[in-house]
Amino acid sequence: MEPAGDFTLQIEQVAGFDFRVHFDKERYADLRIDEPAPLGGDTAPNPVRILAAAIGDCLSASLVFCLKRRKIDVTGLRSEVHVQLVRNERKRLRVGKIDVAIHPATPIPEEALQACLETFEDFCVVTQSVREGIDVAVKVTRP
Repeated sequence: MEPAGDFTLQIEQVAGFDFRVHFDKERYADLRIDEPAPLGGDTAPNPVRILAAAIGDCLSASLVFCLKRRKIDVTGLRSEVHVQLVRNERKRLRVGKIDVAIHPATPIPEEALQACLETFEDFCVVTQSVREGIDVAVKVTRP
């Protein structure tokens, strides 16, 4: 694949499993991430919930964009993301399945909806990247 851009985030530990994400643009608010008890304090969403939100938002926005291109104004759209956690053979928690249900609040002409249903998922960067697998390289530096 050909590179098309990049960005860098900064993540700093606040305390325990509570972290603060600083985004690459100053206008973006910081995001807190924490683990549920008993590990963390459950004061903010954990990474799995952030992943689920990213997938749900990306799909919702992609559908809205597709319909907007067909001159259909979508308002009040609501989506639900259901995440099933499983344990692998080594008893490690993993995301087993993610189900997304998108609920437009207003009627959409059938022809436009069918056209978008055939293409909108393919334009969701997050969902398609997760589906195809993402190369993640990790290194730990010494203090």
